[in-house]
Amino acid sequence: MKRSNLPFSEDVLVKKLQLREEQAFHLLYDQYSPALYGVILKVVRDEEAARDVLQDSFVKIWRNIPSYDAQKGRLFTWLLNIARNTAIDAIRTRHSGQSIQTSTDIVDIIDQNQQTYQPAVETLDLPDKVNQLNPDRRTVIDLVYFYGYTHEEVAQKLNLPLGTVKTRVRSALQELKKLFGT
Repeated sequence: MKRSNLPFSEDVLVKKLQLREEQAFHLLYDQYSPALYGVILKVVRDEEAARDVLQDSFVKIWRNIPSYDAQKGRLFTWLLNIARNTAIDAIRTRHSGQSIQTSTDIVDIIDQNQQTYQPAVETLDLPDKVNQLNPDRRTVIDLVYFYGYTHEEVAQKLNLPLGTVKTRVRSALQELKKLFGT
């Protein structure tokens, strides 16, 4: 992954953020907002809503940066989870708490959208890495991380046991970790 535009290490950035340094927040936004926007857009499927969710995500990041723990995971993963959860919350609010429904078969939607990742996400080589997964794992990763489905919703959509979905997600994440060399 290419994220070397920072003038200092990620650990230093986190410390500066935790000290509430505004310049560090601007660096964080410049560094990560394109990738987060791409993921948010995949979930909310509306550019204006995605911009609003991105802004809400960075407000949450700013407020919660003191709780970030590098021992529990990488900064990008933490940021991605906040953005993804904020996007899911936005959809659920918009749909009055109903589960996310699609009018077309979900497999067709995934196939149609495989090549429509935002350029910022491509700079992370994320689509290439996800495409290297076997189809079963790729499908659950797409649904959970790019479309905002819960594990339960994926199990229902794909007519699979919940345990199978969770195992596939865990296996896919382990495989992606190897592909990214981390």
